[in-house]
Amino acid sequence: MPSGRQPESRYPDDVSKLYFTYSAMNAGKSAILLQAAHNYHECGMEVMRWTSGNHSDDPDATMGEIESRIGLRAPAHLFRSETDMFAVIETCKAESQLDAVFIDEAQFLSKAQVWQLAKVGDELGIPVLCYGLRTDFQGEMFPGSAALLAIADDLREARTICHCGRKATMNLRRDASGDAVTEGAQVGVAKSDYVSLCRKHFVESLNG
Repeated sequence: MPSGRQPESRYPDDVSKLYFTYSAMNAGKSAILLQAAHNYHECGMEVMRWTSGNHSDDPDATMGEIESRIGLRAPAHLFRSETDMFAVIETCKAESQLDAVFIDEAQFLSKAQVWQLAKVGDELGIPVLCYGLRTDFQGEMFPGSAALLAIADDLREARTICHCGRKATMNLRRDASGDAVTEGAQVGVAKSDYVSLCRKHFVESLNG
């Protein structure tokens, strides 16, 4: 970036923020993201979509897809642990119009990458809209989510419900028999192996 001159932004300072929309699983976060990105296109604006490369079968792939449970889908860049989000987004902005950045599965960002995205809003004047889970199947905070909750300018909750009708806030991992899983890697299990529960029923499921 040339020194002494800040890039122009299409947005006032109160819009070029870092946003974080979080929820339990099955709240429709990906659908919300794709709809919001579509709205930008309808207004003649260009967006950059990202999703986690954790589930990619090809370790060298740079592009993947964001797909919602209701069938909406769109191509997206893949971020990995080594991706410098600011550098890639800055290069994209220098080469073409870029009006907003959307991040799916934001819980898999590293703390450093969250700060890089904050820098995108602060220095490039581009709003960054992140969507992800708050906690894992053990009720522990994801590193990316913890960083976003700490520094994002705007926090929003997308709600879904437990089978009892209460708001679901927890993500229960189940094995092939449908029993609760209490140990294992934080990343790498298919979405179909999870169910969203309220805290009461999450604890009851863990205790058998």
